[in-house]
Amino acid sequence: MKYRKFGKLDWEVSALGFGAMRLPILGNDTSKIEEPEAIRMIRYAIDHGVNYLDTAYPYHRGNSEILVGKALKDGYRQRVKLATKMPTWLVEKREDFDRFLDEQLEKLQTDRIDFYLLHGLGKARWPKIRDLGVTDWAEEKIAEEKIGHIGFSFHDEYPTLKEIVDHYDGWTFCQIQYNYMDTESSYRAPGTEGLKYAASRGLAVVIMEPIQGGRLAITPPAEIQGIWEEAPVKRSPAEWALQWVWNHPEVSVVLSGMSTMQHVVENIESAGRSGPGTLTPGELELVERVQGKYSELGYIGCTKCDYCQPCPEGVLIPDVFEVMNANYTKNREETKKAYLEAIPEEGRAGKCARCGTCEEQCPQGLPIMNLLRGAARFYEGS
Repeated sequence: MKYRKFGKLDWEVSALGFGAMRLPILGNDTSKIEEPEAIRMIRYAIDHGVNYLDTAYPYHRGNSEILVGKALKDGYRQRVKLATKMPTWLVEKREDFDRFLDEQLEKLQTDRIDFYLLHGLGKARWPKIRDLGVTDWAEEKIAEEKIGHIGFSFHDEYPTLKEIVDHYDGWTFCQIQYNYMDTESSYRAPGTEGLKYAASRGLAVVIMEPIQGGRLAITPPAEIQGIWEEAPVKRSPAEWALQWVWNHPEVSVVLSGMSTMQHVVENIESAGRSGPGTLTPGELELVERVQGKYSELGYIGCTKCDYCQPCPEGVLIPDVFEVMNANYTKNREETKKAYLEAIPEEGRAGKCARCGTCEEQCPQGLPIMNLLRGAARFYEGS
């Protein structure tokens, strides 16, 4: 395992962090974690050098923290730094800060959160949390040793990131979405400018969605596979995405939401090959060409985080987008066949009632209702 500086702290973090948002599940119910396998995966990662474990209040419908607490028994808690996140959208009053933290400490079976994040900050959520005095509260909890360090995760444009970073000198770290499809500031990520600014202010930068929830790991269209095959060093699409992020010296740790033991093994091996400046200029040019081709083909940046689920009408939104991304370069009949086979009738795009609930929850800011309407017309003729 390779290790990197974590901002201003006198501590080095593993290049790969374990993200507990996509643990193996039973059936299609994300709330039902396959516990023995998930625990085996987390412990394997720690045994092989991963020392940063990330979870959050809503992951797996509230059950991720419970699973992580179980995985960290038998001495594993002492071998890893634990990160989790306050559900900022549920906070109504200052007392809620303590209520959620105490609940999370109990679920995680620990008396201290090493790295505590304000979850999903952006221009809509930040003012309310700020005005409730969250940074003063955090300092109290740090003094009480319930929290080691305070930071935030972020989905929004660069100016808002800069505002939050500049507001408080006590931030230790931030977590942003960054991958080769999210290099420009947008409604879902602050881009390279945000990465560099946070690092310049001494914050450790934790990267989420380095392969866009697996979207950059799927078997690519022929046009893109042809570009990858030009490289003298052969890599899987997932490793190209990960190595591109690790190539940036401003990055402290890259989180991967791993759902199989194979993912864990492969990503640990990949992390061992990582480092700032590892990719050659020619390889970086290949990645840039792949980025351009994906943009040209109409790539949908859904990370399958499931925040839009359950849909009131039962639409399987992430699954619809997954089929669209996996099949958009095939002809109409091939694509339609794949859609009808993969999506049951009761979960198809045409069931959308345009209530807007999904768009309110989507951290990527996707125009979900319009995308579903297009899918219904294209695939269902409705």
